[in-house]
Amino acid sequence: MKPHLIPCLAGALLLSACASTTPTTSAVPTAATLEAAMADAERSVAAGEADKAYTILRNAGTRFPAEKAPWVQIAQLKFDRGVYGDAITNALEALQRDPNDRQGNSIVAVAGLRLSTKAVADLSQQNNLAGPLRTEAQQLATLLRNTLGEDVLVPVKGAKPPVKKPVTNGAKPPKVANQTTSADPFGALK
Repeated sequence: MKPHLIPCLAGALLLSACASTTPTTSAVPTAATLEAAMADAERSVAAGEADKAYTILRNAGTRFPAEKAPWVQIAQLKFDRGVYGDAITNALEALQRDPNDRQGNSIVAVAGLRLSTKAVADLSQQNNLAGPLRTEAQQLATLLRNTLGEDVLVPVKGAKPPVKKPVTNGAKPPKVANQTTSADPFGALK
């Protein structure tokens, strides 16, 4: 080896050694415990720093992979902000860890209904709610009415409150025929 290369190699080794021992820092510190991470996220939300809270909770989900709490919290934050697709995705992460988690299941159900309601309303405005899609929407509405014990799912403003029907456990809802050709997707629900 040539003598003038030795100082160059020594300098390169020294620089690489310094580079590899420098600790990396992130904009969001990592909490030592799950409880600390959850508390940090709560403080971030209270301070109006939702993005920081999401990062803290995602990091907690990575550091504590068996825990559902970070995913439930992200799902709730997304739900509260009306980002229903993300709320469902994160709630499903929580449900992978605990399929019986009530809050996770509730977020999936209600966020899914809100997305579905918007999609049906959009289809109705485009006059594209017909045929099998309309029939399936009516069947799902009947199932919801029976499950919730409500005669009407979407009350009309100024109308009398609906009378509750008894909830039938395990009974299949009757098939609903295409009773109306109105552009109102909820016409058959009333």
